[in-house]
Amino acid sequence: MSTSSPVATPQRSLRQCLCDMAALLYREGHVLETVSIPDRGLDARALRHLDAADRDWPRNRHTLESSGAATYNDQQRLVLTDLGRELLFSMFGAGAADSRA
Repeated sequence: MSTSSPVATPQRSLRQCLCDMAALLYREGHVLETVSIPDRGLDARALRHLDAADRDWPRNRHTLESSGAATYNDQQRLVLTDLGRELLFSMFGAGAADSRA
């Protein structure tokens, strides 16, 4: 019998996607501020590059978007929402998601 609540499982999955995203961004030469600062973000070219670099990235990106942890800004770049930044902050510390730099 599982003791995890229905809310805990999606949050764990979301945290795993954020962790995987952070590792992929690092491997591909990006920094977390690329997605944690609302007026920056990943453009279509960068997203295609990440799609090609990691077969799990499209699924993780879909999870981030469908959960409301990521969205597209006015420049059509993928960025984290307040929810995504909060989770990133709780996992990696203050500097990781501080959009007031």
